[in-house]
Parts: sequence; C-alpha cells; structure tokens
Amino acid sequence: MSFGLFNVPTPANEPVKEYRPGSPEREAVKKALEDFRSQETDVPMYIGGKEVRTDRKLRIAPPHDHQHTLGYFYEGDAQHVKEAIQAALTAKDDWANLSWEHRAAIFLKVAELIAGPYRARINAATMLGQSKNAYQAEIDSACELIDFLRFNVHYAADIYRQQPASSPGVWNRLEYRPLEGFVFALTPFNFTAIAGNLPTSAALMGNTVIWKPAYSQILSAKVIMEVLQEAGLPDGVINLIYVDGPIAGEVIFNHPDFAGIHFTGSTGVFQQIWGTIGANIHKYKTYPRIVGETGGKDFVLVHESANADEVATGLVRGAFEYQGQKCSAASRAYIPSSLWKAVEAKVKQFLGEMKMGVTEDFTNFINAVIDERAFKKITAYIEEAKQNDTVEVVAGGNYDGTKGYFIEPTVLLVKDPNYRTMCEEIFGPVLSIYVYEPSEFENVLQLVNTTSPYALTGSIFAKDRYVIEHVAHTLQNAAGNFYINDKPTGAVVGQQPFGGARASGTNDKAGSALNLYRWVSARTIKETYTPPKSFEYPFLQAE
Repeated sequence: MSFGLFNVPTPANEPVKEYRPGSPEREAVKKALEDFRSQETDVPMYIGGKEVRTDRKLRIAPPHDHQHTLGYFYEGDAQHVKEAIQAALTAKDDWANLSWEHRAAIFLKVAELIAGPYRARINAATMLGQSKNAYQAEIDSACELIDFLRFNVHYAADIYRQQPASSPGVWNRLEYRPLEGFVFALTPFNFTAIAGNLPTSAALMGNTVIWKPAYSQILSAKVIMEVLQEAGLPDGVINLIYVDGPIAGEVIFNHPDFAGIHFTGSTGVFQQIWGTIGANIHKYKTYPRIVGETGGKDFVLVHESANADEVATGLVRGAFEYQGQKCSAASRAYIPSSLWKAVEAKVKQFLGEMKMGVTEDFTNFINAVIDERAFKKITAYIEEAKQNDTVEVVAGGNYDGTKGYFIEPTVLLVKDPNYRTMCEEIFGPVLSIYVYEPSEFENVLQLVNTTSPYALTGSIFAKDRYVIEHVAHTLQNAAGNFYINDKPTGAVVGQQPFGGARASGTNDKAGSALNLYRWVSARTIKETYTPPKSFEYPFLQAE
C-alpha cells in the first residue's frame, strides 16, 4: 500500500569509463578477468529462488580462446520449464500487490550495485563469455544496463501519473495492472544490457517472468541474477532457465497463463513464435503481448556533399565494433564515385591500424565472433564473394578459427546493388559497398528503401540540408532509428529509444515508456458520488 505520490530520482546516463592504462577501472576489470580465468564457474538455473542443477552439464568457453573452459551450466528440460512457470505464478500476487515504489527501489538498487561493486565482474563476464573488448563491454553490460534500470523506473512513475479527467460528482481513475499471467523473456547473446532489460522491464511493472538467455551469454546472465538476488528481488519473480528453445516453447506457448513475450533475436525465430501464438490463441486466458526486436540490414547512404573522413570513420566504427554483431551494425553502404577513392583510402588506413585478438589484451579493437556456427556462416559469405567476378574484396577477407573464431574486418565492393551481401543479414564483420554515380542519387535512394526487408537503423552523410530533409522523408519507414552524419549504432537509453519495424520487429522502443506500456493492462475505475435514483431523464418530461 502506497502512502504518497513519490518522485523517483531523476535519471542521468551513466558516465562511460575509459579504461586508460593505470586507471582504477582497468585494474579492477583485469583482476576480475583473472578471477574468471582461474576457476571454472558453476552456473545453475534459478527457479523460485532456488539453484537448480541437472545431470547435463554444458561447457562455457571464450569465443577468442575456445580451448579454455570458463565453467559449466546445467541444461534443463520441459519439467524445469513447468516448474519455472509455477514459480512465476506462485510469486505473482505478492509481487503485483507490492507497492510500486518498492518494486522500483529494487531495480534502482540493482543499478547502483552494477555501477559500483559489480561493475568489473559483469564487464569481465561479458568480455570473456561474449568476446567484447573493455570499451564495448563497458558501454553495454555496465552503462546501458544501468541506464535501462534507472530510466525505466522514471518512465514507470510517469505512466502511473497519467490519469483521466473527472467531471463534477465523479472521480475517474486509471490503474496500470500487470498482465494476467506470466511473461517470457527470450534474450540474445550480443548485448548483456538487453539480456538484463527484457526480464526486468516487465517485472518492474508487476509481472513475473521466465527468462531464457542465449547459451553463449550465460556467464554474464549469472552475474545479473547474482545482482538481482543481492538487491532483494523476491523468489520467483524472475526465473532463469537454460532449456533448448523448441522444448521451452512447447511448454510456454501452450500454457493458458502465457501473457506475453519480450524477445530479441532472429527474424525467422520471431515469425515462427508469432505463428505458434496465433495458432494457439484459443488456449490463452487473454491475448498475449508480442514484443520483439529482430534483425537488420542497416544502411549508410552517402551524398556527394559529405566529408570523406567522417564517412570512413562512421563506416569503420559502425560496421566493425563488436565484430559487426550488433543488430544495428552498418552492413551496406552506398557511396558516390566522387568520394569513393578518398573513403576507400581512409577505411584501409583505419583497418590497417586495428589490432585483432583476445579481449584481455586491451590494445585489440577486433575480437572473435561468438561461436563456430557464426564463424562458418560468415566465412561462407566471404568465400562466395571471393569467387564472384562482380565482387572485389577491398580489405580483409582472411580468418582463422584454430584458437578463436577470428575474422578480419572485411569490405566488399559490389557491382550489383542486389548482390546477396547487400540484402541478407550476415551479423558479422562484413561491410558491402556499392559505388554509384552522383547523378543516380534518386535511384539509389529507392534502392536503399527496397533492397532489404528490414527497417532497423540507417544513416545519411551529407552537408546539403535540402538533401538531408529529402532523404529523411523518403526513408521514413526504412529505419526505426535514423542518424544524420553519424554511424547507425550506439543508441543511448533516454536519448535514442531503440527499435525498428518491417522485418526488424514491433518497434516498441526499448529505453522508452513505449516499451513499458506493453507490460501493463489498464483498468478504468469510475466512482460516482451521488448515483441517480430514478431511470428518468429530463427530456422525458411532458411539454
């Protein structure tokens, strides 16, 4: 029961630490890396607050050093999914009835713990388990997750304040109830912050959650659960399971109390899930909320008025940070012939200065792709391009998977703007470039809009303001996050709410109130102080 209308702390984006040589944060994360490497971490499931282990142990290894064992996690089965659902439903009433400021306080404490005592640990887990360099881990697993937690509390307070008008003699109220049932959070490998946000955003609004992370993100997922428990999250509110996707889906999507899914992953999987939910719609107590951010084939469109050095920097950072394994990563670019030579020279210079290797060496900009499956998929695209007479490998193209899954940043120059690497999501360090004549700009604009089914991120580099406005209007449906003279990655919570439409998802904008609205079901309450005592209205009176 709340006894006040409370103002939550005003959120501000968590400052990004630089990890310069000799800095306290650098020494702290190095120590955490050593700790993880010196032991084999035991990673149980967490169901109803209990640690659950099975007789099926699966190995965790760094993608950049796949012979080293970081630890083991325990894979569950359908019975564990059922137990997690029951734990969530058992915890639901107490959690939903807890005053909202106490739910908020837990997640604000989580943010403080990550910002302080857990910062090095969660960054080190991300660096080792997902092969992110120190800076990429910092902006993800520390800063973005902290921002999600703090800003979501702020947005929740704003939502609860949104109330209807009342006429004389009436008080109208709006309750923002949690959904009726449980929420399923299905999270990806590439962002620890997303893995933390998908279950916690739904839980903040009073829901209880089944959380299934990608197997390649489990080490940092364990750290998130450690923080949630230390912050006092009640048992059963978020239940962390490691179960094969189809097995989990078979149980969850047939359960009458399934109330919603919060998803980030591939378009194909999301479409399959949507179809399954649709086929089972008659089984549910209510229509489930379906929230998903899926793939992207993100573009960089360059106009002849752009600055070549700015374009080259945007391309290299946008395409190759975290090995291109961001759903927002630049993967196709359209560059005018008048700028191409200057852009090409600068890109080659930058790539020649980049080092590739393990994350523990802080001088490495490029690390490994996530696993063997990704390595084989990405290198198959590169090999096919090498054999195609219409494609030139401008930079990179080499790879080695013997010690780690290393692929050089690769730039392909294509003659056909519809060549498959310009159209298909690769999710790796491969950038395809089409060079066009400046007079063909309008045609290229239509190519950008129609080549790919996705609409996640994109950018325009230009100095001509008329061109910028024209492109922004023409491509208004081609990207949910559109950038002007910047790379198409790096959305910041509270500044650039993130999400796209078309084949890229439901565009529910993580990092904004729009997302939290999906995890509540509003109830309108009208209270009349002097109810009428007769059916009659004045118009019924005789002349």
